Amino acid sequence: MTTDVPQVTATDAALALIATLTARHGPVMFHQSGGCCDGSAPMCYPDGEFKVGDGDRLLGHIGGMPFFISAPQYEYWCHTQLIIDVVPGRGGMFSLEGPLGQRFLTRSRLYEDAEWRQLVQAGKVQG
Repeated sequence: MTTDVPQVTATDAALALIATLTARHGPVMFHQSGGCCDGSAPMCYPDGEFKVGDGDRLLGHIGGMPFFISAPQYEYWCHTQLIIDVVPGRGGMFSLEGPLGQRFLTRSRLYEDAEWRQLVQAGKVQG
């Protein structure tokens, strides 16, 4: 069974910022790490500039751009859908949106039971 339950989504504000960034920089990519300072802020890089490793997982795509998460963060958040939003302020110092006065922020929500079952059946999570 395939699933249409996304593990990562983006708000309209985040999609608009992604469109702005891709118009300026070309394709981008996101990485959600567990850093101490920007742990809830996904970092946005030009596509391929951040080297993902064996411990990183492609969670999905937002605005057509790949979104990766580190394995330790995935284990912590695997039971939630990540919702990428935008708030005023400066992002992480290496994240592309920093100079624009906005920053990406990760919010989350627990999956509903039916969504969780679909994800388990699709092999996306372990039940």
